[in-house]
Amino acid sequence: MSILIAGLLIFLGVHSVRIFAADWRTGQLARLGEARWKALYSLASALGLGLIVWGVGLTRADPLMVWLPPRGMRHAAALLTLPAFILLVAAYVPANRIKRAVGQPMAAAVALWALAHLLSNGRLSDVWLFGGFLAWSLLSFDAAQRRDRAAGVVHVAGSFARDVLTVIIGVVAWAVFAGFLHTWLIGLRPY
Repeated sequence: MSILIAGLLIFLGVHSVRIFAADWRTGQLARLGEARWKALYSLASALGLGLIVWGVGLTRADPLMVWLPPRGMRHAAALLTLPAFILLVAAYVPANRIKRAVGQPMAAAVALWALAHLLSNGRLSDVWLFGGFLAWSLLSFDAAQRRDRAAGVVHVAGSFARDVLTVIIGVVAWAVFAGFLHTWLIGLRPY
């Protein structure tokens, strides 16, 4: 469990610098330059992610159950991850109204993903993993919204065609991941 927690602290810590130490981040960007900052950021993120994957794998050998989720929660999680995929795509498709309405679709997507997985998994490692990501995503969403308000950021109005494109890509990505990639990458059938 300690490897998983160390990975979470590193990965989520790196991704929380802008939330808790924005001035320090700005200073480091100025001191190191954007390319070196991004390289160090990416290295630390990769280290944290690697420790998370390794830690989760280790906890599967001797899982400590906190609760046994009802079987139907797997289906609820599958349904919750569908809008999470659409929100994730909305973060990257330019000029869509979903991004304008939500403001921070990436953080919202992570929150839905984490909540879905908390509902459908009852191991202590799952509570650490998905609870950590849920807490981080809520803090990140709030901090980004406050930053945008302070900077007067206004998201582009977007078009119906971009909304449709966003939803189609999100649904297809969800279907491919849930139907094939989740089992191949994670080793578990989602439903």
